[in-house]
Amino acid sequence: MKKQYFLNANIVDPHNSIEEIGGLIINENGKIEAVGKKVNKNNIPSREKFIDLNEKYIFPGLVDMRVFVGEPGYEYKENFKTLSNAALAGGVTSVVTMPNTEPVVDNVSIVDFLKRRGRDKSKINIYPTASLTKNLEGTNMTEFGLLKKKGIVAFTDGLKTIQNTRLMSRIMKSAHDLDCLIMQHAEDFELSKGGMVNDGIISTKLGLQGIPDIAEKIIIERDLSLLEDFNCRYHISQVSSSKSIETIEYKKQKVNFTTGVSINNLSLNENDIGEFRTFLKLSPPLRTEDDRESLIKGINKDLIDVIVSDHKPEDEEQKRLTFYQAATGASGVETLLPLSLELFHNGSIKLNKIIQLLTSNPAKILKIDKGNLSTGNDADFCIVDIYKPWIVKKEKIKSKSKNTSIDDKKLQGIVTNTFVKGIELFKI
Repeated sequence: MKKQYFLNANIVDPHNSIEEIGGLIINENGKIEAVGKKVNKNNIPSREKFIDLNEKYIFPGLVDMRVFVGEPGYEYKENFKTLSNAALAGGVTSVVTMPNTEPVVDNVSIVDFLKRRGRDKSKINIYPTASLTKNLEGTNMTEFGLLKKKGIVAFTDGLKTIQNTRLMSRIMKSAHDLDCLIMQHAEDFELSKGGMVNDGIISTKLGLQGIPDIAEKIIIERDLSLLEDFNCRYHISQVSSSKSIETIEYKKQKVNFTTGVSINNLSLNENDIGEFRTFLKLSPPLRTEDDRESLIKGINKDLIDVIVSDHKPEDEEQKRLTFYQAATGASGVETLLPLSLELFHNGSIKLNKIIQLLTSNPAKILKIDKGNLSTGNDADFCIVDIYKPWIVKKEKIKSKSKNTSIDDKKLQGIVTNTFVKGIELFKI
């Protein structure tokens, strides 16, 4: 690999507090040699060729903390190869995969299989999670210690929530003793049973069973109360309501924890469901506009630490059903950054803050050395034309499943190039 020079770029790297016009040098080993305003035409050998980015933006490769991949068991929905292609098109170079596969990721042999498949088929960095409980049944804990030694970065039941309080306290104690990260999908299943959309005017209008926001708040309150006694690394996977934000703001004064939010809940509300648009059947559900605005305020008040895609590919047969029968979830890893940039363009959130929640914050929570442009690190980054307009078309989605929640949406800002370890793996 030849040394590469990128000049005249807007570089945003929250981890290193860089937000300036400058350049990036990648050495022969795919590592970052220099970055920032000190890298310019006057400071590189005159004989070297360089790429003038004309003030396009360079961001660290995005770290997506919540991605569902179909492998093993559901390869017809998504596999490591198609996930990589979709992620690279969105500037995502590292993903945290959920354990909801067939078989479930709950033992070391499945972890070995995932690592082999990821190494052989994936072009991006794969960080697998394991389930909190055996077979996601919510009764018996998995072997945290053994699984962590195999490279598991976090434990979660993915789409499921630990309902048993005694079990949750045991999980937190073990997580504390072994320094494991717990990621909880917050939803009381008794309150949300049979629910499909947010409980309110829209659910009544459509005649659909609603999911009340209190179902989320109750689990958050319970877990954060337990956290006062078992101070482990704890992360709320996704929040969706103003009530949850109020609880988080209060509890932040007492205990340490982190919080994520889906880009869907930041960008859409329950009115977007329209006349039974099943591609917007999500978990947590889209809530009111007031809830959406409270999530944005939560980010600006440092109450939310991470933005995720909640990428959950589903084949069309599972979505082209009645709302009751349709599968939950949307494909979103390749539109995560462009959709997040919408919040910058409309003045809701500053650009540096958005990139922080997509790069350095998730990496810090996971304790991985990604999401930054530090000298000596792998050159994982993306080049973005943040002002270029484009329209989302599901037939152009690179994910194997085309169930995007924002088909035909007009966006501003597109990834033009993505590099992993200094190698260009995506170019528009």
